[in-house]
Amino acid sequence: MTGFSFLNQSSGSFEKRPAEENENLKPNVVLIISDDQHWRDYSFMGHPVINTPSIDQLARQSIQFNRGYVPTALCRPSLATIITGLYPRQHGITGNDPFKQKGSTPQEYQKLRQRLIGKIDQVPTIPQLLAKVGYVSFQSGKWWEGHYSRGGFTNGMTHGDPNRGGRHGDEGLMIGRSGLRPIEQFVDGALAEEKPFFLWYAPFLPHTPHNPPKRLLNQYLNDGRPVRLAKYYAMCEWFDETCGQLLKLIDDKGLRENTMIVYVTDNGWIQRTSQSKVPEGWPASYAPRSKQSPNEGGVRTPILIRWPNHAPPVSKDDLVSSVDIAPTILNACGATVPDNLPGLDLLKLAVSNSGGNDRALFGEGYAHDIADINEPSKSLLYRWVIQDEFKLIRRYKGKLGRHAKVHESFDKTEQLFHLKSDPHETKNLVNSRTELVQKLRAQLDQDWKLSD
Repeated sequence: MTGFSFLNQSSGSFEKRPAEENENLKPNVVLIISDDQHWRDYSFMGHPVINTPSIDQLARQSIQFNRGYVPTALCRPSLATIITGLYPRQHGITGNDPFKQKGSTPQEYQKLRQRLIGKIDQVPTIPQLLAKVGYVSFQSGKWWEGHYSRGGFTNGMTHGDPNRGGRHGDEGLMIGRSGLRPIEQFVDGALAEEKPFFLWYAPFLPHTPHNPPKRLLNQYLNDGRPVRLAKYYAMCEWFDETCGQLLKLIDDKGLRENTMIVYVTDNGWIQRTSQSKVPEGWPASYAPRSKQSPNEGGVRTPILIRWPNHAPPVSKDDLVSSVDIAPTILNACGATVPDNLPGLDLLKLAVSNSGGNDRALFGEGYAHDIADINEPSKSLLYRWVIQDEFKLIRRYKGKLGRHAKVHESFDKTEQLFHLKSDPHETKNLVNSRTELVQKLRAQLDQDWKLSD
C-alpha cells in the first residue's frame, strides 16, 4: 500500500488473518456520501432533468429508503453523526466552526478549533469499532476532524494540518474530481493483506465550486435555464459518474458479493439563481428552505443499502435517519454497538412488519458558528420531529454568528406540516391540530428535555 504519502499506516504492517478465518468472511463496507444535494435530484427519485444512471442502478439493487433524513442540515455536524451514530448534542460537534469572539487573536481561535476537533476523540466511531474486529479503513473526501486517524481510520487522505490549509478535507477533497486512484491502491492493499475494509467516500460533489466538465455542462445548457442551475445539474451527474467508477472498481476486484454499499447525503441544497425568490440581503449561493434549514430541502435524503444475498432489493417508505447507519454497519460486521446509539438496524427494519413510520424521527439544527463548544443549546436554532406524515418544527434563540441572515428570515413561530399533502411545507397547521401538536411536543421533550 505505497505510492501516496497519505496512505501510511499508523500501526505498521498488518497482521495476517489465519486461513481458517477466510471461511466466514466479514463484509467490506463502502459508505458513499453526497455533499449538498436535494433529495429529489436523482432520476430514480423523480427529477425530470438530472441524469444519474449509476445511482439509479444502485437504488434498483438496494433496500431503497425513500424517506430518509439527516438530523441537521450542515455538513460538519451531519458527517460527525454519520461516523458516530450520535446526534450533534451527543457528539458535541454542532456547527462548522467555533464562534470567533471580537478581539480574539488567530492563535486563540486556532486553539478553539483544536478543542472542537478534540470532540471526535471522546466518542467511538465506526472505523474505531470495526478495527477491533479486524478491519482496516480509508478516509477520502470531506473530513473536518483533523488528521484522518482522529476518527480511527487506519489510512486516509486528509492531513488536517492548519498550517497547510487543513480544515475540512484538504488533500482528501481531490477524490472523485481527480479520479479514484488512492482508493484503488487502498483496496489492493487490503486484499493483499486479507483484511476486510471500511471505505469512507465523501467527495466534494456536487458541492461548490460548481465547475463540471464541459461535456456534461453542455447537456444541461438550453434556452431558458439559468447557467447556475445548469452547472449544478451537471455537478450532480459528475458525482454520479464517480459513483459508477467506484462501484465498477468494487466489481472488477471481485468484491461485489461481499461488500455492503451504503448511500446517504450530508444535507440538502436548492440552487439559487437570478430567478429565485430570496429575502432581502440573502447571502448564500443556495436558496432558502434547503441547506442550514430544518425543511425537507435541508434534511431529507434517500438512504440506500446494497448487500447481495443479505439485503433483497425493495423500495421502502419507512422513516429512517442517518443515525441508523452506524448500528446497521456495526451489526453487519460483527462489531460492538455502543449502548447509547439512538438509531436502528436498517437491515432488521427492512424485513420487520412493524414499519418505520411508527417511530418518531428527530432532528436539531444549530448556527454555523458554535457559541459554546461545551453547551450545544447555546447555538440551538431548530428542533423537529416527524411521526407518520406530520412534522413539527420548533424555533430556538441560539446565538447567531456568520450566516446569520440565512436564519433571520425563518418563521419564528412553531410550525406543523402534513408532508404528504404539503411536501413543500407551505401550510402551517399548528392552530388547527392542537392535540397533535401537544403530542409531538411531548415526543421532543421525551427525546431531549430542554427549556424554551
